[in-house]
Amino acid sequence: MTRLRTLVLTLLIIAIIVPVLAACGTGGVGTVTVSGTQALQTQVVPVEGGGSYTDVNAAGLGSMLESKDFPLINVHVPYEGEIDGTDLLVPYDEIELNLDKLPADKGAKLVVYCRSGGMSAIAARTLVNLGYTHVWNLDGGMIAWTEAGYPLVDEGR
Repeated sequence: MTRLRTLVLTLLIIAIIVPVLAACGTGGVGTVTVSGTQALQTQVVPVEGGGSYTDVNAAGLGSMLESKDFPLINVHVPYEGEIDGTDLLVPYDEIELNLDKLPADKGAKLVVYCRSGGMSAIAARTLVNLGYTHVWNLDGGMIAWTEAGYPLVDEGR
């Protein structure tokens, strides 16, 4: 009976640990504490056909903006405001028509966002399918951004 109990316990541990380790090695969710209360969270999102993009939460984008080294692209239509530091307005469904506005280097970091995250997820997948390899998406969009206490600006564009 003890051997059976040991075997069952071992299988249970393996059933729990293997998926956790797999998630850590192939994307998964990463969390790093930022300024004590908010946590930077990222998650690698695989794209059908190959490649992936990274979802980042508002605290993460806020931290990234402190040493900004990427174009920040608002892909929401219609215009409903923007995050300060936005470089481009490109409708999520017109990414391919605006490649001339994007970096020619497909390895350059790009960050996209919209109002709630849906349009920017489509834009992120499109960019990955076009060969961009360092695409980031604001998870939850401007709604999550403002809920985290960050302001929006209205440039009246």
